[in-house]
Amino acid sequence: MTPMDWERPPNRGPGPGNVQDLEEVIRRFKGRFDFSAMSRGPVWLIGLAVIVLLVAINSYYTVQPEETGVVQRFGRFVRTTDAGLHFKLPLGIETVTIVVTGRVLQQEYGYRTVTPGVRSRFTSKGYEGESTMLSGDLNVVDIQWTVQYKVLNPVDYLFHVEDVLATLDDNSESVMRRIIGNRSADDVLTVGRASIGDMARQELQAIIDTYKTGLQIITVKLQNANPPEAVKGAFNEVNEARQEKERVINEAQQAYNERIPKARGQARQQITQAEGYGLEKINYATGEADRFLSILAEYQKAPNITRRRLYLEAIAEFTKRVDRLIVLDARQPGVLPLLNLDDSGGRPGTPFGASPSAGAEANSQAKGGEHK
Repeated sequence: MTPMDWERPPNRGPGPGNVQDLEEVIRRFKGRFDFSAMSRGPVWLIGLAVIVLLVAINSYYTVQPEETGVVQRFGRFVRTTDAGLHFKLPLGIETVTIVVTGRVLQQEYGYRTVTPGVRSRFTSKGYEGESTMLSGDLNVVDIQWTVQYKVLNPVDYLFHVEDVLATLDDNSESVMRRIIGNRSADDVLTVGRASIGDMARQELQAIIDTYKTGLQIITVKLQNANPPEAVKGAFNEVNEARQEKERVINEAQQAYNERIPKARGQARQQITQAEGYGLEKINYATGEADRFLSILAEYQKAPNITRRRLYLEAIAEFTKRVDRLIVLDARQPGVLPLLNLDDSGGRPGTPFGASPSAGAEANSQAKGGEHK
């Protein structure tokens, strides 16, 4: 495969700006055209025109937007040029090497892309030597990863290392094997993939900076991390068993979180209610005792008045709970209803079938009998 212009090392074969030997060009030009009929004409003018044409063709070059031109004069670096049309010294005095600097490039390890596109096709056959690694717990794992990079310094990329991509490949594989060798297989195949990629990017960038390759590592990403095909079935069964274990543990934890806090809340509620009930009874008993002591003190000051007041309060409270009050007097021939609170149509304090005045008279007689 013919290497790209930006991949061609400087001063190794003809570049895009080199001019072939002038005598070789003239010889080929004479071999293609017959100058016998023009032997008596100004042949030197034709040669001069050819030279002028070659000089004009080799005096300019174009750099695309994602590229950078590196100009050398007699093999020595002199300048870099950005995108656009530029001029240079012809006839091999100045040569230009085009380097892609504005696009993110990618190197693949453990696999290769067969057909890129929306539905890309990949193959891993023949690349098992890159992907097979030994973990820290002496298990074999199959790792496939990519390294995305940019050419940050085209001068360092061309002149400090002879084969930059080979250097990148060797260091990338070395860094990845060292990181995988310091971790367990479970960590590599499950939760440690993101941290492995970030650690590999940092270490790989530090190493290639010491070589002055001019590259910037954008990202290192693990595409696949699987056990070898021979043990993949057993490994999957182990993973399924672990997932089932985690599921049962999560369900038990869920049941615990639902019942234990509820039971604790109910117990706390009952304790609080009991404490409130006890406090209520104590306060009530204390209040009743204080009330009794207050009554006792007043009673001791005026026993007769206090006794009569208590009697009247008790009678008033008693009459609130009855519908009819009857006073029995030995000197009276019949029963005298003092209060008539039923629905018979009588007024309160009036006897059955008696007028209000008669009721008032009966009441006065009853009171007189009571006092007697």
